[in-house]
Amino acid sequence: MNHPSFSNAPQRVAVIDLGSNSARVVVMAGRAGFNFHLEDEIREIVRLREGMTSAGLSEAAMTRGLFTLRLFKQFCDSLQVHHIIATATSAVREATNGAQFLERVEREVGLSLRILDGDQEAFYGVIGALGALAPENGVVVDIGGGSAQLSQVRERRFKQGQALTLGALALTERFIRTDPIQKSELKAVQNEIERQLDSVAWLRGERGPVMGLGGTIRNLAKMEAARQRFPLQSINGFTLSLPALDNLIRQLCELPISQRRRIPGLVRDRADIILPGALVIRAVLGRLGQNELLVSESGLREGLFFEEFWRALPYPVVPNLREFSVLNLARFYNYQEAHTRHVQFLSQRLFDQLAPLHGYGPIEREWLSAAAILHDIGTAIRYNDHHKHSQTLIISNGLPGYSPREVAIIALLARYHRKGTPAVGEFAPLLEEGDLRRLQHLAAFLRLAEYLERGRNGIVRDVHVQWDKKQLTLSLVSEQDPTVELWVAQLNGLDLMKSVFARHVILENTSSRAV
Repeated sequence: MNHPSFSNAPQRVAVIDLGSNSARVVVMAGRAGFNFHLEDEIREIVRLREGMTSAGLSEAAMTRGLFTLRLFKQFCDSLQVHHIIATATSAVREATNGAQFLERVEREVGLSLRILDGDQEAFYGVIGALGALAPENGVVVDIGGGSAQLSQVRERRFKQGQALTLGALALTERFIRTDPIQKSELKAVQNEIERQLDSVAWLRGERGPVMGLGGTIRNLAKMEAARQRFPLQSINGFTLSLPALDNLIRQLCELPISQRRRIPGLVRDRADIILPGALVIRAVLGRLGQNELLVSESGLREGLFFEEFWRALPYPVVPNLREFSVLNLARFYNYQEAHTRHVQFLSQRLFDQLAPLHGYGPIEREWLSAAAILHDIGTAIRYNDHHKHSQTLIISNGLPGYSPREVAIIALLARYHRKGTPAVGEFAPLLEEGDLRRLQHLAAFLRLAEYLERGRNGIVRDVHVQWDKKQLTLSLVSEQDPTVELWVAQLNGLDLMKSVFARHVILENTSSRAV
């Protein structure tokens, strides 16, 4: 059932993307401008461009497309989706019989497909990427089956973009006939890529970071992540380095398709077309003089969704992605806002007053803030061991806008907000020198703040800190006697503070002097 817009009431919105290689429907649930989550999705290989000639899409390809769209429509109906956004991209817009195919879709399936032109495809890809990654400026690269979009980003806005016929499937069908690829074919693909990149005038002066999206790039990232034994479930924010990409290209050139299908991280049905896509990325990085690519798990489909979700904004990009991603996750798991906000306040008060001793700055303070908001979401699974469940939920969901290192630190802070000696464990490969010390200090603040708010009623209004070389004195400000908070903080909340600051810690109740 179609509706004109995404309501403020809880709804399901489906986005159907009929691409040249694959088709996908994603179902998002939530409330516009407040929170959302991916509820379900289906992906199907359609190969719509396969067999396309000057006469247009082949009958076999159209049959596959119609079958898939009918499947998607029935899926949406069964989930009682409120609003369907259905689009098609390069294969349909370039086919001479594209209009006839659209008529058949509407007549036989009951869907009105919106054909995105190259600029629109680039725009929505950028909107999707900016809903997942934090850079202010740079270049967004989206490798699809039929086309590739290059877009320039300035101050988190789409500035300009260009669609090129450099899709992984399109290049494979034009140039590759042997398995594995011959050197002459490889050279022909590379020459065609360079020829088309020459037509993007603005690319010559661009030096910004490169953000990548689309199935080809995600698969390349997953292959490298599998090789590294990357410890996070989400690859959003994963950095694919140039040396790693070159190693993948060498491997793809050497292996026949049958062996490529066994490479960990590579979706089997992309094994025959992924190499040209990798060569496009390699050429773009070379043009820009960049040594790495930042991977976005969001793209065109999410961009179309964000246009609806953020419709109250003048531009469909949230002003503070990192803050929203934390709140979005917290809201999904029905966090106790008053409690977590007070834990956030108390932990930041400890952080700020003790800054001369720990020496950390705004970034660490932001991590502490995020962990304070998310520390109890594990209770959605079970109260017992909820600190461990909170870590699991943060790791499994990810936090758009944060790097993998930052996600790991925030998850570990949630893990150690109650008890235990902070350790990095399986996340050690993501962390930097000094991060264990950071984790221990931030966990000390979060743990003490949690116990000072143990009654979940804000009795401890504030905490004042004084110190000398041997002692920390924490003076609690409250209007009532914080008996419970003093008891649990003395019992569980001070050991880590004593350890990280190498001082005796005294809790002092100043309720009789409260203002």
